[in-house]
Amino acid sequence: MRMESLLKKIAQIVLRKKRNKLQDLCIIGLGNPGEKYSKTRHNAGCDFIDLIASELQAEFKPSKKFDAEIADISYKEHRISLVKPKEFINRSGKTLKLLRKFQVDSNDKLLVLHDDMDLEPGEVKLKIGGGHAGHNGLRDISQQIGNDYVRLRFGIGHPPSNTDTNAWVIKKPNPEEKMKLKQSFEKALNSLDQLLQKKWMVAMNALHTNEH
Repeated sequence: MRMESLLKKIAQIVLRKKRNKLQDLCIIGLGNPGEKYSKTRHNAGCDFIDLIASELQAEFKPSKKFDAEIADISYKEHRISLVKPKEFINRSGKTLKLLRKFQVDSNDKLLVLHDDMDLEPGEVKLKIGGGHAGHNGLRDISQQIGNDYVRLRFGIGHPPSNTDTNAWVIKKPNPEEKMKLKQSFEKALNSLDQLLQKKWMVAMNALHTNEH
């Protein structure tokens, strides 16, 4: 019995240490890598996570384990990872699957930042779960880990022609869209405290009702 008790105690310590290594939240900014795609519509999520890092004075470092750039921070006792996948946006699921396996113990601790054609430039919405709405990055993520993760959606609007969506998302926004996208970034930053503490409903209420 003593041996069983000792083994049980050891198992509890190992599990506790494993839990302690987990993050309270991982925030993932979707986008395509390389200068060619910098500041394009499809890179709205990646651009916003850079703003978060700047706001929190966090520095990204390459991680081979997650095939991403990662900045680990502490915020009001919350352990948080800011993540920029290195793969192209339509293969974002690889990094998310690794994060889900090693960094968090549930999908509601994954906040994915991404562009959204169903929202107009200037709009920003928070959503828990749901479909991918044709977004190839979200499609790949949902195939890898399921669809019950949290999303922060930045509007980029639809192209003039529905057949031109691929070309639309990899181009830079025009000056008016750029100004409106900046406004949506500012609005999201105003809710950053709630987002970092996973106060999803509070953040959702602020983002969806405040007028700026």
